[in-house]
Amino acid sequence: MSYPDKYDEKLKFWNLYSLPFVPKEYKYEVIDSVSGQYNIVSKLLNREDIETIYVCTDSGREGEYIYRLVDSMANVKCTDKRRVWIDSQTEEAILDGIKNAKALSEYDALANSAYLRAKEDYLIGINFSRVLSVVYGKSLAKKIEEDKASISIGRVMTCVLGMIVNREREIRDFVKLKFYKLEGSFGLESVFLADWKVAENSKYFNSPMLYSETGFLKESSAIEAKEYILKNKDNVVISEISKKTIKENAPLLFNLAELQNECTRRFKISPDDTLKAAQILYEKKMLTYPRTDARVLSTSAAKEISKNLNGIVKGNNQEYIKSILDKMIAEKYSINILKTKYVNDAKVTDHYALVPTGQGFENYNSLSDLEKNIFNMVIIRFLCIFYPAAEFSKINLIINVNCSDAKESFFTSGKVCIKEGYLEVINKEKEENLKKIINQDEVTSENKELDEVENNIDILKSFKKGQKIVLNDIEIKTGETSSSTRYNSGSMILAMENAGKLIEDDKLREQIKSAGIGTSATRAEIMKKLERIGYIALNKKTQILTPTKKGEAIYDIVKASMNDLLNPELTASWEKGLNMVATKEIQPQEFVNKLEKYINTKVNKFKNYGC
Repeated sequence: MSYPDKYDEKLKFWNLYSLPFVPKEYKYEVIDSVSGQYNIVSKLLNREDIETIYVCTDSGREGEYIYRLVDSMANVKCTDKRRVWIDSQTEEAILDGIKNAKALSEYDALANSAYLRAKEDYLIGINFSRVLSVVYGKSLAKKIEEDKASISIGRVMTCVLGMIVNREREIRDFVKLKFYKLEGSFGLESVFLADWKVAENSKYFNSPMLYSETGFLKESSAIEAKEYILKNKDNVVISEISKKTIKENAPLLFNLAELQNECTRRFKISPDDTLKAAQILYEKKMLTYPRTDARVLSTSAAKEISKNLNGIVKGNNQEYIKSILDKMIAEKYSINILKTKYVNDAKVTDHYALVPTGQGFENYNSLSDLEKNIFNMVIIRFLCIFYPAAEFSKINLIINVNCSDAKESFFTSGKVCIKEGYLEVINKEKEENLKKIINQDEVTSENKELDEVENNIDILKSFKKGQKIVLNDIEIKTGETSSSTRYNSGSMILAMENAGKLIEDDKLREQIKSAGIGTSATRAEIMKKLERIGYIALNKKTQILTPTKKGEAIYDIVKASMNDLLNPELTASWEKGLNMVATKEIQPQEFVNKLEKYINTKVNKFKNYGC
């Protein structure tokens, strides 16, 4: 999209009088660095012997935008244009995509959404960057001790900056608060621990001495409560026992955001590095399309999923994955997943979840270690959905200490896995990773902790309701409140995807819960840009994100002048509007009218106040 000076030379100079800048028709130009490539494509599209054009750009909004720009700039004469929409680059998928290609016009609504996204980012960036730079540039430069400074504003970028600064200031302003909890030791031969918690019949119910329902603000109050309860240690009874079996299904499949977050957590790599690796795996025909927001399969994909599974059975030669597959085959686990939570057409937009294609295993040995790790992660997550749910036996106990004027209650529980189900797949992956990264002593230590949990449930199973029990002693445990944690690059991606969860207004959150901040294809790039222009800093080892002095100064300027640009509400609602254009729920002009009104109102407010 051409800069304003291509419309009028005078617009090279930044001032309030030339704003708001809202063109009636938008100008585009070919970037110099790709002009050679563009010229070749343009000539091919306009060859006289061409009868049909198959559009095979990325299957998504931005891929649609790229073709439409080229088509418009090249003034393509051919009228028979068909859209190839594929989820993987296997030969079968490509041939099927060509065979079932629809008329390009069926994607006009998606193209409208793409053009509007670009116009929105352009108008917000051009107008608000200029307004704030003209009004606040000098004061910003002085604050950050530079000769001059400009302010870069972006629809998504500024909102992300706001999230990072807000989190940093929450942590900076946080004051630790100590609290004191009571932990009782019960039983004779088999001793177990239980935590005191205030209940309605407690002496301390609604007491100002409490920090929360589980602790006291002052140590002296905890000591008083301890002594009060121990005076009645001979009158202790189990008041309630509940036993139940809990089923836990495998997690949903990976989408790009979940994969990026998991890779940042495991490997301390950036979302951009994850996307690059996933793209290579896609191009090597090993994974489906990576830039997806969906965590489920479409019905049509689920009906063919046995092909993916059979391909993994035949092609994968890693021992731990082979053992998982062997168990699946031996136990005859059903692969009919059509009626499960892993298949939901309503939750699939452009593409279904990221899964292995079952092909391309001949490329495995040529992959980097990171690419292998990511590929295996996706396979493991995929195989989990064919295993049965894990089952746990859980026991909850409530113990009452009957005092003369009240009852004080202690609570404990035990949980043990009685059927591994899909956890068998997860555990095999963990075992494989433990072999690589830690020694056997650490593995043994981890197993001991698991044994203690299982022993606890064996103790609790032996009791009955109404049974008297021995209270040995009460220990006062000191706790501290903890602040929020800083975003890392992976958790930031998830926060952007789940913008609806950050919105306080219930109605608005419900309205835009399917719209995040940015898209799966752009979120990593937004963080890179914020780092590149010096608004945030990224610790390469930990992937922790923090704002710079400049970033915080710009945050303060935006907060004081255009606060809504920092909030998820505005950004996510714009994204929701774009989705509504793509699905034909609203007409493009309705979106344009709202956008232009917003730009004009904001800019004119500055001009009217004489800034």
